[in-house]
Amino acid sequence: MTDLIVSELHNKYENKGYLTFPDVLDAELMGEAKEHVQWLINKNSNLRPEQLHTNLIHDDPFWLRLISDDRLLDIAQTFIGPDIALFASHYICKPAFTGQPVLWHQDGSYWPLEPMKVITLWLAVDDSTTENGCMRVIPETHRLQLQEMKGSFEVDNVLSSEIEKKFVDESKAVDLILKSGSVSIHHPNIIHGSKANLSPERRCGLTIRYIPTSTLVTKGNHPIYHLRGNKGDVPNNYLPLPKYDSSRHMSFIGCENFGL
Repeated sequence: MTDLIVSELHNKYENKGYLTFPDVLDAELMGEAKEHVQWLINKNSNLRPEQLHTNLIHDDPFWLRLISDDRLLDIAQTFIGPDIALFASHYICKPAFTGQPVLWHQDGSYWPLEPMKVITLWLAVDDSTTENGCMRVIPETHRLQLQEMKGSFEVDNVLSSEIEKKFVDESKAVDLILKSGSVSIHHPNIIHGSKANLSPERRCGLTIRYIPTSTLVTKGNHPIYHLRGNKGDVPNNYLPLPKYDSSRHMSFIGCENFGL
């Protein structure tokens, strides 16, 4: 990207707190991602498909291959610089008719990061539409300080928590409608959420939380991955990339050489 394009993207992001990028990843890779989601669901039948969390990533070569794709890292680098680590990643897969909502919240309120320099890429695995519960953001709320999230159990929901309603003006919400392979990014302070999926179409998205290697994960036992650039001097707990094992892992293009 030219310096002018980078500057324009920064200005738009700083003004709104989110951006969208169409058609980032190709259909072949997204086909593998859809296969991966179903493979995880089959393997973790004790979990709801909205809860395919970071704890599953640590021994999953395809997951790491997907989040380390250069096309995604190039977007992250535009906003956090060239020294990049993965803090966390989570498939939120809302099944047809019964997909749970994500109540209004700020991501940064949950995270042990210092400073709170982090960018979330939200990758549409499936087409994400108003009907099947796409992500919604309230523009410019990234200027709000991080608030404590309150437990919320009146309806089944993905996070079991939400921000106080006094901070939410739902009339300003914007639906982020994305085709499979497209990406949105959002600020850790922006208020966002999504409605239940009552449609006949599944809606799966992958959240990817990238941090610069100058950000410290203050929860010492939280493992992360170094993906690009320099590790720097911050004492984060970096794990090696898992090596593909045909007896334990999903096969994918290039799997034999991953992690070598």
